[in-house]
Order: sequence, then structure tokens, then C-alpha cells
Amino acid sequence: MKNTYSIGIDIGGTNTDMGLVRNDGRIMDRANIPTNEYYDITLYVNDIADAIKKMMYKNNVTAIDGIGIGAPNGNYYTGSIEGATNLNFKGNVNLREEMKKHFDVNVVVSNDANAAVFGEYIYGGAKGLKHVIMFTLGTGVGSGIIIDGRLVLGSTGGAGELGHSVIIPGGRQCNCGLKGCLETYTSARGICRTALELIEKHSDYNGILRTIPTDKLTSKMVGDAAKEGDPVALETFDNVGYLLGVAMANACSFSAPEAIFLMGGPVKAGEVLLKPLRKYFEENLLFTFKGKVEIKVSQLDDNDVAILGAAALAKA
Repeated sequence: MKNTYSIGIDIGGTNTDMGLVRNDGRIMDRANIPTNEYYDITLYVNDIADAIKKMMYKNNVTAIDGIGIGAPNGNYYTGSIEGATNLNFKGNVNLREEMKKHFDVNVVVSNDANAAVFGEYIYGGAKGLKHVIMFTLGTGVGSGIIIDGRLVLGSTGGAGELGHSVIIPGGRQCNCGLKGCLETYTSARGICRTALELIEKHSDYNGILRTIPTDKLTSKMVGDAAKEGDPVALETFDNVGYLLGVAMANACSFSAPEAIFLMGGPVKAGEVLLKPLRKYFEENLLFTFKGKVEIKVSQLDDNDVAILGAAALAKA
């Protein structure tokens, strides 16, 4: 059987990762550019195109079947990024049109979390399931939903923005314009903000987190401190687990998934996040779903899942 190839692109708030993907799911080569250094969409896409051509040349690939792009606020129907709050590109930016200036192939644009859940569905732990939700925790909080084996897109192509569901009315200001979005509490930045608030609240706290300059604190540092038993770090992840658990329980009420998958940097904190998360999830889950929904960590590498999913979407 002759091998065929497609390109998967994962656009994050910080970096853009690209992969040359073979039809069996093997990522043959990779490239990366810093998303947050670009303000001009033409220059940005030009550099992506150059990186793709270099990967193809290096691997003796003369043709690709398509290009799939997972992007914040990516619209499957229009091929555009529409008002992404975590990118420098403001307003509506038509990625499909820009990419087709360089490659005469099928170009599919979708929400980055949609690409991630599709990658998990085709190649990872969700393979064989028909009803799945994925939450991606990173610079923001994204989510992708599969029901009856089909990606949920909705009327606008942007369904599944559970990261912007309001979990605390009137709470923290979100970049999207709302207040109290899940993202403001359970993203990497939200975790750091909670930790800093708790440090100030507990005036007698003298743990490791107090020694770290405010502008240097990362969610990984909070996770590492929690693993060492730091009380403020543990309280931080208990708060995160509570809010995320409630949001996930609410999500089950409309989609009845077989499993919910998690991926992203904060998930690497492991049981200091997962233990309280599972507890609060079960406490807030509608009785008809109790014992029927598994919470799982993605079986694919964070750097693979969105690339694989985007590449698969281009051929779906």
C-alpha cells in the first residue's frame, strides 16, 4: 500500500506546532514557530508554508492530501479564526484562504480542542468510543466534543467552548469579555492567579511559593510544590479540581459521554489535580451518569494529539 501524507498544525497562544503525518498516524517530521511573535497574518502563514515545504523536501514527499489546522476559535465552516482572545491576530482571520495561496489542497480549520479530541478519537485512548469530551488545559481552556462518532460543530462551527462557560458569575474578568469563565480559574494562568491569591490570604504561609517572584510563577511550579505537600499549592489544586469537576459534571448532562479526557501542562500535576477533580466530579454528577463516565488523561503526547487530529480532520 502506498503511503500518503497530510499536514497537521496546532496553533497555540505561545507556539505553533506542525507535523508531516503519514496515513498510518506516524509523525514523520516536525516544525515549530512562536505564535506570540507574529502580528501580521501574511508573514505568519508565509513562515508556516516555508516550514511545511522544508519538511516535505527533507522527507522526499512531493504531494500531500490536505492540511488540517487546529486553532483557538477556528471555524470549520468558514476556515477562519474568529476573535481568538489568546492570539495577536484580532478580529476574523481567514486561514484557509491564506494557506491556499501556498498549497492547492484541501485545507480544514477547526477549534484546536476539536482537533485534539479528534486525534484522541482516531489514534488514542478514545479509539473505539462514540461519545467523548476532551478538556485541554494550557494558556486557555478548550474543549472538544464527539457525540455518536461525530465531532460537534454547531451552527457556527465553534461549538464546545466549555472553557468560556461561566462557572462563577461575576468572577474573574476573561479576555473573551465575560466574567467568571472556567478558563480564568483552571488554565495555567488561572492556577497561578489562585495560588497568588491564597499566598496573600494566608499571611502566616512561608512555603516555597512565597519565595518565587510573582512574575516568575508557573503552574508547573505550583504543581511541583503540591507534590511536595505544600499547603497553598494543594489548596490551589483543590480549588481547580472543584471548579473543573463541576464543569465536567455539567457537560455530562448534555452530552452523556463514555469518557472525558484531559490534556495539557497543568494535567501533568497528576494526582494532586486528579484526586480532587474526580471527587468533586462524582459529587456533582447527575445520578443517571454516576459510575458510567471515566475521567482519563490523554494517551497521546501533548505535542502529538492536536497535530494528529488536525491531520486526520483534513482527510475526514
